[in-house]
Amino acid sequence: MATADIHIPGLRDRAQPAPARTARPDASSPVRHIALVVDPSRLRLVHRVLAQQLVNDAGLAVSVVMAPADQPAPPSLELLLTLERLVHRITGARLADRIERHQLGLPTHSHSPDLTIDLCGADMSAHAGRTVRVLYDGMPGEIFLVGALVAGRMPTIEIEDVASGAVLAGGVPSADNAATLLEAFHCVLARVVTLVMALVDASAPLGPEHRAAPRALRRRDIVAFEAKSLAHAIVHRLYAMCFYTPHWRTCWRFLDGPDLWQTQNLADTAWNVLPDPGFRFYADPFPFVHDGKTFLFVEDFDHRSQKGVISVVPFDARGPSGPAEPVLEEPWHLSYPFVFAHAGEVWMIPESSASRTITLYRAETFPYRWRREDILIADLQASDATLVQTDGRFWMFAATRDDAGSWSDTLSIFFASRLNGPWQPHRANPVLVDQAAARPAGAMLFRDGQLWRPVQDCTGGYGTGIGLAEVTRLTPEVFEQRLHTVLHADPRWPGRRLHTLNRAGSLECIDGSAYSPRSRILARRLETWSGRREPG
Repeated sequence: MATADIHIPGLRDRAQPAPARTARPDASSPVRHIALVVDPSRLRLVHRVLAQQLVNDAGLAVSVVMAPADQPAPPSLELLLTLERLVHRITGARLADRIERHQLGLPTHSHSPDLTIDLCGADMSAHAGRTVRVLYDGMPGEIFLVGALVAGRMPTIEIEDVASGAVLAGGVPSADNAATLLEAFHCVLARVVTLVMALVDASAPLGPEHRAAPRALRRRDIVAFEAKSLAHAIVHRLYAMCFYTPHWRTCWRFLDGPDLWQTQNLADTAWNVLPDPGFRFYADPFPFVHDGKTFLFVEDFDHRSQKGVISVVPFDARGPSGPAEPVLEEPWHLSYPFVFAHAGEVWMIPESSASRTITLYRAETFPYRWRREDILIADLQASDATLVQTDGRFWMFAATRDDAGSWSDTLSIFFASRLNGPWQPHRANPVLVDQAAARPAGAMLFRDGQLWRPVQDCTGGYGTGIGLAEVTRLTPEVFEQRLHTVLHADPRWPGRRLHTLNRAGSLECIDGSAYSPRSRILARRLETWSGRREPG
């Protein structure tokens, strides 16, 4: 049974309904009807969004079972979320928004569904039939979700088969783009939808290896959190008045010995900083050697226009031999200039998520003139698309987003036999939901016959580290990786964050955060008052 079409601001309407699919945990039994168990006192927008996607994407009938949560969240939670909207001037719909029963738009079925999904942590002991439930750090109920957020971390999301205890899907979301509890709550719920849909599609992402100890939400935690959050917001706004923020810088060095992939350590390294004019920054460095000459491609972001273009810096044996010159600009923001050679040509795939495409460009006159060659994938929010060629195929790794939640916690893979495609999605997409190891952080490479990828670690926020991950299995149906090391900013590193690592020839590049004052007098006063140089 289909529900009426529901439009959620900020969430993309889906395409034509798909035929019914086979869902876990019993792949031999087709699922045509799903029941969602929700707490009638905690109906949220996420329940309506999930129901719509199950209907429109999976072609399923969806009904609702009303059951109170075993451990409901304190009423003060809703007051906090309301106050955050007012204080932080948050507009637009969020998945944590409360809705009324009639807005859910779901029937109550008397017959048994094929699969029941417990979204609230209700007592399901008397329920017959296949049931799965959503866990946060191993515990059911949003009280543990919010408890983790208030404790300053993201919860591990797992979908558990109630009968067997098996974890069928899992991941750790990111809230790197969230400044409030409401927005972090929204980010977690967005990945709950992602994981449930992957479960129904029988392509659930890899689960996390570890889960944190659960923490329930208490009233005093809410009070303490809001006091800390408000103080942080004040400092952040003061920094935004005095500094261009965020501000990144590109660092470089020539190597005649081990690189970061070998040392796996930022200590005892010496880096040169690529100077910028202050109101612009250079980030996402991709060095490239062409006809014996070295060029460094960067995201060139102007704080005044809040838009990035792709620029190039020529290098000689001593370092930069000329200024950064723009070489590619579009009406939308561009960054992450992934440059590579293939079939005697030089190509670039910059990030263009604002256009909802992954677009291929070809160098007409390298490095200064580029032509838009082809749209490889359309109608997709994708960040930092990174290509590698192995086993007779092109593989594209990208951080994807379904119009909600973080830009950095969900990894999808596509493959093709030709550069121009057609590109096919990996059977297990999204292959990973993990704030510490999903988003690409530079070009992939082979070391000792094994494929490696640098990944962004956003555990402590956007750009708080770079992980070095070994790809242990890669087929059109299976993806596995193992995270070996995470590089964090060393005290001698010029910046508190880092998020891109690349090397070409003897030139190794990495980027890190910096601070660029709008007013040096105000900046010095703020540094003295707060004891900090950069906002956290």
